[in-house]
Amino acid sequence: MSDDEIDAIRALLNAKPRPVGWAQRRERIDEVGSIWPVASDVTLTPVDVDGVPGEWSIAPGGDAARVLLYFHGGGYCSGSLQSHRRLVTEAGRAAQARTLAVAYRLAPEHPFPAALDDVWAAWRFLRNQGFAAERICVGGDSAGGGLAASLINRLRDAGEDLPACSWLISPWTDLTMSGETLAAKDAADPLIHKTYLMELADAYLPAGMSRADPRISPLYADLEGFPPTLIQVGSAETLLADSTRFAAALGGADASVTLEIWPHMIHAWPMWNAHLTEGRQALAKAGAFLRALL
Repeated sequence: MSDDEIDAIRALLNAKPRPVGWAQRRERIDEVGSIWPVASDVTLTPVDVDGVPGEWSIAPGGDAARVLLYFHGGGYCSGSLQSHRRLVTEAGRAAQARTLAVAYRLAPEHPFPAALDDVWAAWRFLRNQGFAAERICVGGDSAGGGLAASLINRLRDAGEDLPACSWLISPWTDLTMSGETLAAKDAADPLIHKTYLMELADAYLPAGMSRADPRISPLYADLEGFPPTLIQVGSAETLLADSTRFAAALGGADASVTLEIWPHMIHAWPMWNAHLTEGRQALAKAGAFLRALL
């Protein structure tokens, strides 16, 4: 590991005071997420995903018949196609697949179930376009990882065909905030802290809704029949326990799960793959996982 590289990313994230208000937070994640542009050989195509803004991408050598359907992170309240474009496009390159990124509606303007309804619409869009379920991987980071898991559970409950696999980066799976690493890793994590998560959950959930509802906290869902899943999480994350406990829950439900804990890595570190060796290595491992299953 290069200490200089991860220290540089930490310095980037801490270069400005923590933003206040939804508009500033959204501007900041777009700024730090897109500081390194998409590679020049990637083809980007905007698409209307049945009313939801989306974006196709494909790199040279990609198989247009298989798709990574990706949901960005941002605590359900921020994040965009712009903030995660470098991550999504390089993941598609590693998987030798095309990608479909989805700009689902954000809270607090659009609380639950708006985001889940939008990712459901994206899945239906792909299926109606003729993509076979076994040629689709559903993925996401942070809140997007939670959305990916919730979508899969909704598909199963509806009797729909399930994707070939799922790929979750630093997923937020427990909105009750009961994970022990929220305290144990608080000093190590430069991004995510319990008070911030509580604010995000309050913005996302309608009044009176339980934070343990399995539609928003997939840790508490029935995970029977869940497809093969790769979970990648950093050791320097307050949400580390959200990944380790979700992996254990998947295993307890007889699902195939691979858990990777990356030493010294921070929340959603593959976003900065352009200048972070471990970011590129994580995408390479994810790409191999997807290629084997799609």
